[in-house]
Amino acid sequence: MNEPMNEDEIRQKLTPEEYNVLREGGTEAPFKGIYVDNHEHGMYRCKVCGNVLFSSDSKFDSKSGWPSFTDPAVAENVGTRSDDAHGMHRTEVFCKHCNSHLGHVFDDGPADKGGKRYCINSVSLEFEKEEDQHD
Repeated sequence: MNEPMNEDEIRQKLTPEEYNVLREGGTEAPFKGIYVDNHEHGMYRCKVCGNVLFSSDSKFDSKSGWPSFTDPAVAENVGTRSDDAHGMHRTEVFCKHCNSHLGHVFDDGPADKGGKRYCINSVSLEFEKEEDQHD
């Protein structure tokens, strides 16, 4: 993981869309994210802090328009909290290290894998190919 950044450093690091999603709880357009159709093996890390979040081993095609995972790669790195914005009740997913918004988790994932669908914005992630991985 990288050293914690202050909000000005985070704003400088991210594009306006990335900042909107990660720091302001926005959502990228469906089917537009770079990782929706990514089928390479590796780990998905937080775009802000580099925290390991999800593995390609748990990624599946939910046909929702966003990368979807059955569970976090390291449960201690991913948090959830209630989100009642936009007139609906959902469960937000966030990075526990830097408190960045990642997406939402739903109970309509594959039943044989626990039934969860972590619906995550591509712009909140950085992908590290398996052969390039480090701790």
